[in-house]
Amino acid sequence: MYAEVIVDVAAYPIDRPFDYLVPEQYCELIESGSRVKVPFGNRQVLGFVTALKSETDVPTEKQKPIGELLDIEPVLTQEMLEMTKWLKRHTLCYEIDALQVMLPSALRAKYEKILRIVDHNVELPQSVQALFQQREHVELKVDESKELLSLIKRLVKEDILSLETSIKQKTAVKKVRMIHIESDFERLKTVYDSISNQAKKQKDVVKWMMDHLGERIVSADLLKQLSTTNAVLQAVIEKGAATLQMEEIYRDPYADRTMDKSTKLALTNEQHLALSEIIHSYDKQEAKTFLLHGITGSGKTEVYLQAIERALLDDQEAIVLVPEISLTPQMTNRFKERFGSLVAVLHSGLSTGEKYDEWRKIKRGEVKVVVGARSAIFAPFQNVGIIILDEEHEGTYKQDDSPRYHARDVAIWRSEYHNCPVILGSATPSLESYARAKKGNYTLLTLANRPKEQALPEVSIVDMREQLKNGNRSMFSLELAEAINVRLDKQEQMVLFLNRRGHSSFVLCRDCGTVVECPNCDISMTYHRHQEKIKCHYCGEESQVPHTCPECSSEHIRFFGTGTQKVEEEIARLFPAARVLRMDVDTTRKKGSHEHILKLFGEGKADILLGTQMIAKGLDFPNITLVGVLSADTTLHLADFRAAEKTFQLLTQVSGRAGRHDKAGEVIVQTYTPEHYAIQFAQHHDFVPFYNQEMMNRKQFLYPPFTYVVLIQITHEDVLMTAEYAHKAANWLRDNLTDQSEIIGPTASSISRLQNRYRYQCLIKYKKEPTLPEILQQLTRIYRTDWIKKGILMSIDLNPSSIM
Repeated sequence: MYAEVIVDVAAYPIDRPFDYLVPEQYCELIESGSRVKVPFGNRQVLGFVTALKSETDVPTEKQKPIGELLDIEPVLTQEMLEMTKWLKRHTLCYEIDALQVMLPSALRAKYEKILRIVDHNVELPQSVQALFQQREHVELKVDESKELLSLIKRLVKEDILSLETSIKQKTAVKKVRMIHIESDFERLKTVYDSISNQAKKQKDVVKWMMDHLGERIVSADLLKQLSTTNAVLQAVIEKGAATLQMEEIYRDPYADRTMDKSTKLALTNEQHLALSEIIHSYDKQEAKTFLLHGITGSGKTEVYLQAIERALLDDQEAIVLVPEISLTPQMTNRFKERFGSLVAVLHSGLSTGEKYDEWRKIKRGEVKVVVGARSAIFAPFQNVGIIILDEEHEGTYKQDDSPRYHARDVAIWRSEYHNCPVILGSATPSLESYARAKKGNYTLLTLANRPKEQALPEVSIVDMREQLKNGNRSMFSLELAEAINVRLDKQEQMVLFLNRRGHSSFVLCRDCGTVVECPNCDISMTYHRHQEKIKCHYCGEESQVPHTCPECSSEHIRFFGTGTQKVEEEIARLFPAARVLRMDVDTTRKKGSHEHILKLFGEGKADILLGTQMIAKGLDFPNITLVGVLSADTTLHLADFRAAEKTFQLLTQVSGRAGRHDKAGEVIVQTYTPEHYAIQFAQHHDFVPFYNQEMMNRKQFLYPPFTYVVLIQITHEDVLMTAEYAHKAANWLRDNLTDQSEIIGPTASSISRLQNRYRYQCLIKYKKEPTLPEILQQLTRIYRTDWIKKGILMSIDLNPSSIM
């Protein structure tokens, strides 16, 4: 028997299955989807079995056997193996990248170089002896000195040392010492009587066990509960009062909290109609895509919950995606309150071990619902009944690096595989999704009212140009400052939104005009007052704040622009009584910090929640009556055809945080361009008029959804090489594509240098280009066989979420 194996090496000539001989001892056990260790060249690598067969074209002398089978139960299902092929074609990625993205990082290989002594008769040089320190083998680190590595290389060649590659799983199963207490009372009594009266602690342990016959308890918990030592417990076990076993347990991120069980709510007529349509499609086992367009606070989540409940009755499974990690705690709580222990959670805020354990619960069928961010779409369920993407318009559903998939496309593929419905929910759907719904490709469901008929919050637009003319140089307009004071007096809560973290967005010299830029990227450094540092938000470079200008040595160096830290200071100055919680990337680095901040706010321990876009959606607190948008222009003037759409979505979403319950809500939007249609339509929560206006603009300039777009980006450390190969790529495409495609560029990217690499890009716009996948594959082949050797990196993004 032979196995087709995709090896863990991302390189163009290796992007295909290799045939390996299956050793006799594995013939009964091996299955497609299992991980194996295989010899590849002169080392061992991880591989994935994608198929089994009885014959091979490989000559007998070249046949290599599989080294080790790592999984008795395959980690990849047949569906995932098929999805891999689709992802490879759809995103032009390596097959190994598509396979890896479906698994938790714990299951990926950790490669170690193990150095062993072969010839013990030879005296090793002092530096090598120091490395071994009387041990037979050691792990060789790449960061050892060059001299030492050269010496080791020579000794390996002379067969004095051997160098092997060891493959380990990144995270192991967690095991604990479990105490099984004897269930026979008489036996325990005999043990108790046999212990001398001097061993009082042992007697106390056995006495406690006599009240807990036959129970199982974690060793550490028992020691803590009885305030005793491991030696005492061990002595009791040896006398036969209990047995000790190592048992596997799950790392549970929700172990320390209790959830109140919630019951389903009565639906409005609109919600009932939407749910009926979804359940009708579910009952008929149709792979149908629904766009649930509901205004903010219209009860979309309750529709999701009741649709899932229907699927669970048939023992089917559900996948629920949310766009931001900050949304996950609130969303997870809603689902856990309804479905209890049937819910698993997958997002980047969990530790590697927690993710691995949640994934294993899903794989073993111990849970029926998974809630998580983008990668949760690959949850290894085998009986999917419904898939939901909440806030479907969000750009975070698109993966930035290989494989560049969109979770919505994967969801639709999986729905076709399982014949089940997909629900795309949003108050501000993406133009592409709404256009597909209008065309009939998706089924449009509308929730135009809130369940208790609460009015949408009143939105006021403040022209900051007028504020400046009237001498107000504060970041708070008079209207917003007054509204904050009113809420503080009434003890109501507020959300203040600014889409910039840090203290100031740039540091500028007032004498020569120099802006302090990142040494690796063509972007200004952001001042962070808390640490007195300037940081690059793209590559992570940071340095101390300069006291003089790096160009002209002037001391007139100042901080310009506004970030969340600066706003926090200004609030403390203007509203000293206000209790503020800041929520941005800097304050949410620690594990569980999103949840902690939202919990404090929910408990009323702060008056103002200040943050970036992570607070703009999904939050539902009854006491929020004011939302302030400090600058609506941040996303409006970006060099991206989706800038107006993103601004409208952000303003509508953040406005929807106010007045969701009994108290009326108010929204104040500060802007320097109040006349822009995105801001005007957001003021009145008018999605359809905005959609019509934006569609006219997109049609005029032939942008999606009227055309498809492909973004090709070339990067290199040398600007001339970057430009040369960007032109080569563009010219090659012009020669090979039909007149139906338009190629724009190449031109320098908006941020022309990132991490010391220059960036050029070109765009392909097309309506119909039947051979495009093949042509892009040919271009990729040219790049992988030739250009990559010169240090060029090229990425191809089909339907990018941003063209910056």
